[in-house]
Amino acid sequence: MFSKFTSILQHAVEALAPSLPLQEDFVYHWKAITHYYIETSDDKAPVTDTNIPSHLEQMLNILTQEERERESGETGPCMEYLLHHKILETLYTLGKADCPPGMKQQVLSFYTKLLGRIRQPLLPHINVHRPVQKLVRLCGEVLAAPTENEEIQFLCTVCAKLKQDPYLVNFFLENKNKKLEAAKDGGADLVKKDPSSPDTGQNQKQNPSLVTSALKEAAACQATSPGEASPSSVHTTLPNSDNYNLVSSLLNLTKSPDGRIVVKACEGLMLIVSLPEPAAAKCLTENTELSQLLTDRLAQFYRALPQSMDPLDIETVESVNWGLDVYNLKEDAVAFAGKRALISFLSWLDYCDQLIKEAQKTAAAVLARAVRERFFVAIMEPQLMQTSEVGILTSTALLNRIIRQVTSEALLQETVYFLLGEETGPETPVGITQHPLRHRLIEHCDHLSDEISIMTLRLFEHLLQKPCQHILQNLVLRCLEERNYMENKQPEEREEREHMENGQPHDAVDLEEDPLFSDLSPDNRLSSPDWLSCSPPPSTEHTKPDGKTEVHKIVNSFLCLVPDEAKSSYQVEGTGYDTYLRDAHRQFRDYCGVCQRWDWRSSPKPFEKCNLDSPFFEGHFLKVLFDRMGRILDQPYDVNLQVTSVLSKLSLLPHAHLHEYLLDPYINLAPGCRSLFSVIVRVVGDLMLRTHRIPDFTPKLLLVRKRLLGLEPEGMRGSSLSYSVDHVTLLEGVIVLEEFCKELAAIAFVKFHASTSTSP
Repeated sequence: MFSKFTSILQHAVEALAPSLPLQEDFVYHWKAITHYYIETSDDKAPVTDTNIPSHLEQMLNILTQEERERESGETGPCMEYLLHHKILETLYTLGKADCPPGMKQQVLSFYTKLLGRIRQPLLPHINVHRPVQKLVRLCGEVLAAPTENEEIQFLCTVCAKLKQDPYLVNFFLENKNKKLEAAKDGGADLVKKDPSSPDTGQNQKQNPSLVTSALKEAAACQATSPGEASPSSVHTTLPNSDNYNLVSSLLNLTKSPDGRIVVKACEGLMLIVSLPEPAAAKCLTENTELSQLLTDRLAQFYRALPQSMDPLDIETVESVNWGLDVYNLKEDAVAFAGKRALISFLSWLDYCDQLIKEAQKTAAAVLARAVRERFFVAIMEPQLMQTSEVGILTSTALLNRIIRQVTSEALLQETVYFLLGEETGPETPVGITQHPLRHRLIEHCDHLSDEISIMTLRLFEHLLQKPCQHILQNLVLRCLEERNYMENKQPEEREEREHMENGQPHDAVDLEEDPLFSDLSPDNRLSSPDWLSCSPPPSTEHTKPDGKTEVHKIVNSFLCLVPDEAKSSYQVEGTGYDTYLRDAHRQFRDYCGVCQRWDWRSSPKPFEKCNLDSPFFEGHFLKVLFDRMGRILDQPYDVNLQVTSVLSKLSLLPHAHLHEYLLDPYINLAPGCRSLFSVIVRVVGDLMLRTHRIPDFTPKLLLVRKRLLGLEPEGMRGSSLSYSVDHVTLLEGVIVLEEFCKELAAIAFVKFHASTSTSP
């Protein structure tokens, strides 16, 4: 009660007294604080019952006013006084002792406001960064401490300052050997009178408390003169000899039970990892537990997921940005079991991804590799390799979601290495089991369970759309590098080519008059004139002077593959070939944007440089896809859609050999080799034999198409069909085959048009 009265009286006197010069006023407030420790014997009263908070706030206001009144970058006498008399050192000691109770909070708040309000750079001063570094070490020592909020605010302020001037981070890499030497010499120094000891503003005749002794301890630690220091002076090059206390304190606070503190600590770590200083990045990865935090928590959230989850729930759950996942346990439980656990896992995955994306390059590589080794290999791989169909389906769906969500280059690369291995050399039939997980996943594309097949095919489809060259090199391109799928001789003109050139079938399309491309302005075309560097020109052996005959022949080769009696799209409005053109144009443009920076061939490798005598192996991935394509008439509709979707994605890729192998019907295949076109030709041959055995084939085909489109007549809905389920599977397969051929024709034309429209 007496202290409150004294505070009120003091404020009244200050209000009535004439204003003092800023420096005198500043010194007055500082002396008032030190006077408390000399005159007061009761150190158990909380700091809020004293005038200390008020004096500290006044000191901050004076420093802010002084900077505002002076020219930019000029240090005023009040700031000089704070630096020269090592006031921050003294405050650190008082905060560490937390005397009076609550003083640590006041000191943290003072440091935070000082660094935040003062615009001139303070951290380069040795009498600033050294006490700041010491105060950093005090943060996060005790979980759920009453000072947690002030601690995280202080640490995030320091992180923000380092983000502005990254070289200053070297001040916070504390050398372990240097620290041990200082500890050995510190005891003797404490009893010596140091002329540079903090000025308490009092003529001390006595030393009545432990805190006053601590004031001398703060002075003994400072033997250097005030002023600016070079960051290199506090960092040595000894390997693995640095403590990164700023990171350690933030990591401790990520374990707080208070979610807001955890989010702020994660934000601070995000700022720290992005600093470009190599020494800091090295210390971050070698001397802190950051990678362990990322991987342990990722594993913890993954283990909390139910063993069985609906793949649709995993795929459709709303995307979550880390730190923003507001949730309601009751609503989540009603939605589906495990939703809260799934959101928590995806949220932390997003944080790992974003942190690695922001991290300095070498640090990002180390952190991503840690995620691969400690999470993917240790936790996920056993789940993916299990034999339980339920477990396979759930783990594959989760992996699919992970692949969709990962955006950082380093983490994506390590994820791909985990899935496919790092091999880039030619694939051989005996070597397909070299990477067990890759082999297992590709085999799952042809699993007995249609659900597992569809989910795994969808996983590869998402992989193919990722901006990672290694995915395509590993899965497909390394098998096509030598072009040994072609016979080692110059092909002759074929009879059917003459037929296609001189007399087109009745359903051939006039591409020259296509409205989609006839009026494309330059702004709507592919933006870069160099996109052709990763797409093959038409083969010279059948290029005509205007270039149009070539594309006419290729497009119509695909359009005419399915015989007329097996076609049904012409009887349903809005299902023509032209419906695929816009989608193909957009997707191809997107692929070109992704592939532009890759070192891909502008034209097929010359035959004279190819090893055409080596045996051709299409690769495990294409083998399974072609096998699946060959069974399109006997597979469920959803499986067929997914198989053709993956093949169309491969066909869209602007690579010379892939284009030739998948989209050129006229390549002269080597004996025993197959291409996508040859696989479809065999399917059509089988179709011709089977259609004659199905009565009323064409009406039934049209009915199935309308049913798939939701256009079934009212009277037919709910009625039983007069043909067996096997026939429905066949008819659906025929419809998918027709649509796939139209899609391939559109892709071939779009790629040709893009090459001609960007040619000089």
